[in-house]
Amino acid sequence: MNERYSRQTMLPEIGTSGQERLRKARVLIVGVGGLGTPVALYLTAAGVGCLGLIDDDTVSESNLQRQVLYTEAEVGLPKVECARRRLSALNSTTCITTYPTRLTAENAGSIIAGYDLVVDGCDNAATRYLIDEVCARQGKPYVYGAIAAFEGQVSVFNYQQGPRYSDLYPRPQKLPQPQPGGVIGPIPGVIGCIQATEAIKIITGCGKVLTGKLYLADLLSLQHEIIEIYP
Repeated sequence: MNERYSRQTMLPEIGTSGQERLRKARVLIVGVGGLGTPVALYLTAAGVGCLGLIDDDTVSESNLQRQVLYTEAEVGLPKVECARRRLSALNSTTCITTYPTRLTAENAGSIIAGYDLVVDGCDNAATRYLIDEVCARQGKPYVYGAIAAFEGQVSVFNYQQGPRYSDLYPRPQKLPQPQPGGVIGPIPGVIGCIQATEAIKIITGCGKVLTGKLYLADLLSLQHEIIEIYP
């Protein structure tokens, strides 16, 4: 551990105590696609002790432009199993638990109960409202991220009595159906890395967590801003 994580533990904000918290942490990643890919890679590399990966999808050729966990040889295979093999090769000490299914109202409570926090790598509002509801009920932090085209956003919900996703986006009577849209490959990398950083901050207790705030990035113009969220 001293050698592997030396560049982290030399940081006074992390240190050996922070690394030990990472080792004991359990993080659920909902969706192992564009956002879930960098989140999973960097949390595994950071030494998070247990990662849960939930996704019912298989690797498609169109995924390869941005989902850098996967290879051409894995097209058609379940994402969670491909991700598990890649992440285990990166860090054999991280326990990877896979759920080749969708997060649903029937399974969300029991799955999320086994983790300290949830990172959102999904692509639809219905799943986000479900994560928000269950995390609020169980007192679990929810690291949110979303992307489109050249833009992305990040926040942390349900953290120390902070705002919820539904405070930022009140639930409509009818949820919109998810529609595939264009996105440049590096955008999920940038936003997913910020989500991973927020998860590390929550686990180790360092820095200021992005609770009550929404980070917005437009990489086409390189404009960034943070806005307040009020419950």
